[in-house]
Amino acid sequence: MNAIELLKEDHDKVDKLFQQVKATEESEHSAIFEKINKELEVHTHIEETIFYPRMLEEGDEELQSIVKEGIEEHRQAKMFLRELSALAEDSEKFEPKLKVLMEDIEHHVQEEEGDMFKMIEKQFDAAVLEELGSEMEAEKKKAMKSKSAGSSK
Repeated sequence: MNAIELLKEDHDKVDKLFQQVKATEESEHSAIFEKINKELEVHTHIEETIFYPRMLEEGDEELQSIVKEGIEEHRQAKMFLRELSALAEDSEKFEPKLKVLMEDIEHHVQEEEGDMFKMIEKQFDAAVLEELGSEMEAEKKKAMKSKSAGSSK
């Protein structure tokens, strides 16, 4: 699977979880958040360790600029994820923070799928995207395994 397809698949998975949050009672949000957190941790990890470095190294100036913005958006999202993980689900801050996290991630996905991915497809050939996709898939499996091993759920 090529890198962009893999990332879009991740985006779709997280979006489905966001839709679950929107369609369920607040009492269920904490459990759904655990899944969102795991997905986003692994997703940001593979983007930051494999995908983004290659784009920064070989992409043109415009692509580098949008990738740097993506990295900053990840930093913000991770801050929200840490804060949400630390909050008790009955905290009055949980729901508003979860809502802002979802809005930020939806914006980030729109930028990646709307602008960044189009630039990447113009600047990188299919073989490079396939190679990146394979690397990212392997790293994702490793990261998911370590998340599952480290989690008591």
